[in-house]
This record gives sequence, C-alpha cells and structure tokens, in this order.
Amino acid sequence: MLKNSVGYGFLMFLCFVCIDSVAQVKIARLKYNGGGDWYANKTALTNLMTFCNKELNTAFVVEEDVVEAGSTDLFLYPYVYMTGHGNVIFNDMESANLRKYLLAGGFLHIDDNYGLDKFIRLELKKVLPELELIEIPYDHPVYHQKFDFPKGLPKIHEHDG
Repeated sequence: MLKNSVGYGFLMFLCFVCIDSVAQVKIARLKYNGGGDWYANKTALTNLMTFCNKELNTAFVVEEDVVEAGSTDLFLYPYVYMTGHGNVIFNDMESANLRKYLLAGGFLHIDDNYGLDKFIRLELKKVLPELELIEIPYDHPVYHQKFDFPKGLPKIHEHDG
C-alpha cells in the first residue's frame, strides 16, 4: 500500500508539472544538518529549472527558496531539491515531517554531488523504514520521455574512476 502511495504521489507530481498552464511552481532547496554542504552547486537548481521551462514547457519560478526538513513550510513546495557532498542527519522530528511530506505526494529530488549517497541512504531508512531503495531499470518509462536515456542518466564526470 505504501509503495502505491509513494508512486501515486510521484505520478501526481508529474501530472502537476506537465500541465501547460499559467500557474508557476516554486521549488525549494532542502537545508539539512550534518555538515554535508546542503548549499553546494549554487547554480545547479536554477539551471535545471531554466532548462525544464525551455525544453519541457514547465512553469518553474527560476528562483529557489530554502526550506528546512522539519519545517511546516516544506508542504508549500511540490518539489524539493537536495544536494551535498557528505553527511546528512535528520532528527526524529525532521524524519517524521519528511515522511508526512512524501506520503502526502511531495517529491524529493536527491542529487548526490559526490559523497552524499551512503549518508542519505541511512537517513531515508529513518524516514521510510519499511521501504527499500531500488535501482530503476533502464527500460522504465522515466528514461524514455522527451529525451531518451537507454543506459540511464549520463555521467557528467566520474570520481574515484
């Protein structure tokens, strides 16, 4: 049931941003504790929003807000972006708030800017302990929309290669 709720939330998000309308969508960057550089890649999110508006006809406001994991303001944003280089810590209240946000249909885009992966996996277990992260197979429709990625998302550069 929970998998269906999360999947349904993602589907609703995609429908929301793909509707060609005048309504603009605000995106926020997630501020978190742990020292993992939540503020990294200053231009990544605005570049992504600009690209999506141009190429996918979305209506993102090309200006990011910042929201904390435990804030009720999290629910003001259908799409929240997270990036960083290292440690992430969600306390119990933040974990519960993120859980509620995701189960209500919120979308969390996690961009591992090298070093975030092993830390975010531990914290996501606190947020959704009953779920396992799985790799999306390359034949999944998400890789074959306006742009076709038959081998998944391309690597921009490789660390420890």
